[in-house]
Amino acid sequence: MEQRECFRHELKYGIGYPQYLELRNRLRAVMRPDPYAGADGRYLVRSIYFDNYADKALREKVSGVPGREKFRIRYYNDDLSFLILEKKVKERYLCRKYDAEITEAEFRQLLEGRTNWMRGHPAALVQELYAKMCCQALRPRVVVSYVREPYLYGPGNVRITFDLRIRTSLYHRILPGERTADISVAEQPGDMVLEVKYDGFLPDIIRSLIQTDAVRQQAYSKYAACRRFG
Repeated sequence: MEQRECFRHELKYGIGYPQYLELRNRLRAVMRPDPYAGADGRYLVRSIYFDNYADKALREKVSGVPGREKFRIRYYNDDLSFLILEKKVKERYLCRKYDAEITEAEFRQLLEGRTNWMRGHPAALVQELYAKMCCQALRPRVVVSYVREPYLYGPGNVRITFDLRIRTSLYHRILPGERTADISVAEQPGDMVLEVKYDGFLPDIIRSLIQTDAVRQQAYSKYAACRRFG
């Protein structure tokens, strides 16, 4: 299991399309695009989130529990050759991630409800998820999809992303590759989320670039937004 070296700061802002255009132009002057993004500077993210029948993860988020965790499986551009199981631990505005790579075969078995392979898995995080599926009844609950446009800045290890076209579909044993109906979670067309992540400090130049009258920091969870429908 890989553990990120330290807790990182994580700030979120709900913005509209006009604010996106303004901020993007500002950030591009000093930040570089993520080299893993496509030719258009973006990539597709899909995450399958786990929760139990009492909606433990959702309720803790909505209630503002300061210390909480979520499990998810994430993949990019519908490419199942690279699948990551993640546990995100949150302490207010600080977060730490643990992750482990799994194979497509393991992924499909998990989604089909076959979990015996997880007990002796070499990755400790897979074993932890198995234990919590047994004792907390964690199960795949929802698929969250969005397009991400990321930018990087070296000092402070800053990563800023615009997450747009956020869509949700409830998980009903739908296997990857199958067509599935999903719906937008945006309140208004063009709504998106600006995320700012950094280590020990946020450089003044970045702070000044994202400070505008129209942008306000807020608590936002794509998982919670996507669970509004069930």
